[in-house]
Amino acid sequence: MFFKPVIIIIILSIIGTIGDSFMKLAGSGQKFIEWRWFVLGSFFYTSTMFGWFYVMKYIKLSSLGIIYALTSALFLAGIGIFYFHEKLNIYEIIGIIVAILSIILLSKFA
Repeated sequence: MFFKPVIIIIILSIIGTIGDSFMKLAGSGQKFIEWRWFVLGSFFYTSTMFGWFYVMKYIKLSSLGIIYALTSALFLAGIGIFYFHEKLNIYEIIGIIVAILSIILLSKFA
């Protein structure tokens, strides 16, 4: 029963990352805020809350938070690199590796 909620957490992470991307676009234009991107990002953020009701029934909150944080970090790093053309420094790469190791440990002992 642990596998299905983890897949849903990953999907929620992808949806949240899309919202984050729209928020970055909302703040990176000529104006202080680009409202269309802001509203779209807010919609994606809000839509994830429905999935949390299901997931929280089956996974401990501490485990859920770690899985969500890792997947969000990986997806955000990927979008930053490939879409926004950002560069990762060595400390960020090490942080991602340590985060992946934490998920491996969590899956062994949770």
